[in-house]
Amino acid sequence: MSPSSVPTHGRTARPLSEKTWKDFEGLFARYHGVQAGCWCMFYHREGPLHDPSEEERSERKGTDHHAWVREGRAHGVLVYEGGEVVGWCQFGPKQELPRLERGRTYRALGLPPPRGLLWRITCVFVDRPHRRQGVAEFALRGALREIRKMGGGPVEAFPATHGKAVATWFGTVGMFEAGGFHDVGPFGKSHRLMRRTLR
Repeated sequence: MSPSSVPTHGRTARPLSEKTWKDFEGLFARYHGVQAGCWCMFYHREGPLHDPSEEERSERKGTDHHAWVREGRAHGVLVYEGGEVVGWCQFGPKQELPRLERGRTYRALGLPPPRGLLWRITCVFVDRPHRRQGVAEFALRGALREIRKMGGGPVEAFPATHGKAVATWFGTVGMFEAGGFHDVGPFGKSHRLMRRTLR
């Protein structure tokens, strides 16, 4: 078993790579790319795409995500259970996920720049039949493990604070608190900014 594959109670977390891309693609294709065809590309871009149709935009996002995985520009972990992918957590250094930097909400916090590399956890997704079974928490632990392997440092997360913010895609405050994160402050009306430092 690869050192990056860590089993717990029949679950395994594996990093997204060319080898696991088909598994990621299969999970997201079942939900039409998730979140209106996002393919977890929203935070990777500084602005929106302008392809003529939603279908073309979704297809391009999936294609670009695959290309960026091959180039080492996109990161995440997949959760497997019984050989099936049941969850996902996206992470990356802030340079990979610049959309937050450009937003007024983030700039309004006036946070001092951290020393060294700043990591972000932007997306969490769990296959519908496996929700409320600890899969998101397992995915978060897998993401933190990979970040630590890549040098660690400060990690930001943006969990949702109520249902309309769709905690399904961002994780919850309680989940990140249990993962060792502390609250920094409100991030808009629907989220909190939380941080943890991995050493």
